[in-house]
Amino acid sequence: MNSPVSQVWAVGALCRAMADTLTARFNLVNVRGELSGFSRAASGHCYFSLKDSSGQLRCALFKRAAAGLDFDPRDGELVEVTARVSIYEPRGDLQLIVEGMRRAGQGSLYEEFLRLKAKLQAQGLFDAQRKRALALMPRGIGLVTSLAAAALHDVVSTLRRRAPHLPVVLVPAAVQGANAPAELCEALSKLYLLAQVDKGLDCDLLHKRKTPPATPPIDVILLVRGGGALEDLWAFNDEQLAQTIARSPVPLVCGVGHETDFTIADFVADVRAPTPTAAAEMVAQPRDAWLGALEVQQRRLQGALERMLDRQGQRLDNAASRLGRPSQRLTTQQLRLSAAAQRLNSATRAVLQCHQQHLQQLGPQLPIATQRGLSAQARQLDRASLRLGLLDPHLVLARGYAWLTDAQGLAIGRAAQTRAGQDLRATLVDGTVDLRVLHRPG
Repeated sequence: MNSPVSQVWAVGALCRAMADTLTARFNLVNVRGELSGFSRAASGHCYFSLKDSSGQLRCALFKRAAAGLDFDPRDGELVEVTARVSIYEPRGDLQLIVEGMRRAGQGSLYEEFLRLKAKLQAQGLFDAQRKRALALMPRGIGLVTSLAAAALHDVVSTLRRRAPHLPVVLVPAAVQGANAPAELCEALSKLYLLAQVDKGLDCDLLHKRKTPPATPPIDVILLVRGGGALEDLWAFNDEQLAQTIARSPVPLVCGVGHETDFTIADFVADVRAPTPTAAAEMVAQPRDAWLGALEVQQRRLQGALERMLDRQGQRLDNAASRLGRPSQRLTTQQLRLSAAAQRLNSATRAVLQCHQQHLQQLGPQLPIATQRGLSAQARQLDRASLRLGLLDPHLVLARGYAWLTDAQGLAIGRAAQTRAGQDLRATLVDGTVDLRVLHRPG
């Protein structure tokens, strides 16, 4: 039976009518609430939800209005917006078109986040000194995330593409909800046990916990989750989870949310990755790069080996050529000795011939040179005889002089050498005369 209907509305027309009614009824409204799921599109428009303990509204902040903001909105902040109530017709969703926004204090979740952050920072869990560097070539990777999370697909795809040879040990856990922190702590503890067994921990502890032994060694752990609102990521702001992360026996990489999302787990982890994909890239260097480097080293090694073999071959050839057969070496030495003897005989004969020729050249010159030398010596003797004759004292005596001596034969050359009554002898040219001094002049 058909009921009477006064008007049949088209869906779009009804949405527009409802939007007009809401706009006329509420016009501009001021609404206070906590930001959640804030995002900024490439167009410059911003989309988010405004919520409190009893409700939630979708909001749109268009580029023109967003340019007038004097702060950078973040999830968890308490704000007041001036907005128009509207309906998004393609989906029929109620939404607020925000014309202006200002801070109204921080939301309760964000305030709790700041309190926990300050507490853990005071305990030293964020200190840079306790951060460990990632292994350049890990032997195995531990992974904690949800089986239903898109982050699992992103990490596995990245690892398969970059380093398919690396084994991955997955321990699933909830990443959202009230039970998520406890499950995350339990999953991490299992991986810690496997990593410690590889480092030499007594296996009895492993059997007591009924945990299967890890096939690959674990050198790094990934804790990942995709993006979401502040409350969606709240499991990673748990104090117990932070303490569990701090106890990791191997470096731990936290890749939770998007690049603008920060959680307590990010601050405690050894390395914070902006996304799950980035976390996988940090721990897995591309296999092609390693294979390329290995190929380069192989070529270098092969080239060095070939060069060394060439050098050794040349040395062997040289040694073989020097060694030869003993008979051949003896023959060579005999030939060298014969050649040396011939050269010695030739040189001796040449020297003797040279001296003989020299003597033959000197033979005719010898009498002439001898006569010339004797004549020179005779002339020199005559000159010496003449000089000697000139020095003969008899020549002086012949000129009327006398040579006086005393009784002892000492020469008297001065009157002062005589005395009265002294006997003297005068030697003349033809003989001697004895004299006596009668008087010595004063």
